[in-house]
Amino acid sequence: MDQTIAAPVALLSSKPRLMLAGSGGGHLRQLLDLEPVWSAHDHAFVTEHSAIASDLSASHRVHRVRHFAAGQARLGRPVYMLWSAVINLFQSLRIAIAERPDVVISTGAGAMFWTVLFCRILGAKFILIDSFARFEAPSKFARSARWLATQTIVQSPALKEHWPDALLFDPLRALDGARPEKQPLLLATVGATLAFDRMSEAVARLKADGVIRESVVLQTGEGSAVTAATHGTDGLRIVESLPFAEMQALLRGADIVICHGGTGSFITALRQGCRVIAVPRLFERGEHYDNHQFEISEAFAARGLIEIALEAGDLPAAIARAKAKVPKLATTDPAALIAWLNGYLAKMAS
Repeated sequence: MDQTIAAPVALLSSKPRLMLAGSGGGHLRQLLDLEPVWSAHDHAFVTEHSAIASDLSASHRVHRVRHFAAGQARLGRPVYMLWSAVINLFQSLRIAIAERPDVVISTGAGAMFWTVLFCRILGAKFILIDSFARFEAPSKFARSARWLATQTIVQSPALKEHWPDALLFDPLRALDGARPEKQPLLLATVGATLAFDRMSEAVARLKADGVIRESVVLQTGEGSAVTAATHGTDGLRIVESLPFAEMQALLRGADIVICHGGTGSFITALRQGCRVIAVPRLFERGEHYDNHQFEISEAFAARGLIEIALEAGDLPAAIARAKAKVPKLATTDPAALIAWLNGYLAKMAS
């Protein structure tokens, strides 16, 4: 879709104003990886409440909106979903009017929809980058927002087959070089937003039973029932959230990372040469809106980058397999996407 919904935007006499829209976790982290693009422009972020967003707000304009997703209805909370969507709608309208960007770049997910729609109505271009978390089929956000997009970008060959007119930028790259020096430390993290007590409980019990011999830092997410008061064990530190800088420092030292099935968690750990074990959230257990975390985990495991433990009882064997392998370093390299975005924005400003 090449035309805007409202009247065409007048020719720009300066660099375009940007809005970076991405929910918590990997969606926002990918936008941060595009810093060589947005740092050269007047820009603002729209995201959900998270530790990363709080850190980001210290040096950037950051707007927060209420989380909502269609999957909340699938998990038996339709009224809560609708109420959150209404709150998000008014928040997004206020942000769009206040910022009036020339271009919106969004990696999703659902909580970004109203922001994208209102900015589009006000004349902004919209670059849709479907989440790197989607390897086999487009995300629900991409399917619902694609009709608004000026340009659609996908990040796996399978998605290019779904949408032949989309641009393909596959960012996953193996890294050469030495692994950082590691400590006998295991970091378990559930990500930036939701608690995941099935995983947190399993890690805490394995540490208490002596199965995990390393020191453990366990990040549980807000509202978790797994706390230091309920699981007091020597060598086990339990926190709800960690500042982004502290998380990065722990990853540099951690030999093993146990995490949910999020691409952001995988990539930040693999960049630091950690042995990664994924415990994906499962729809059948009411832990997520669908099984995309399982699909992501399988895709990374197929490349030999991680181990998977679907159940708590699978964790000891997964840890043993991870320790027996030579760790692989990997990252996402957005250089080609950055070059395309810079060229696109330069044409707008010319």
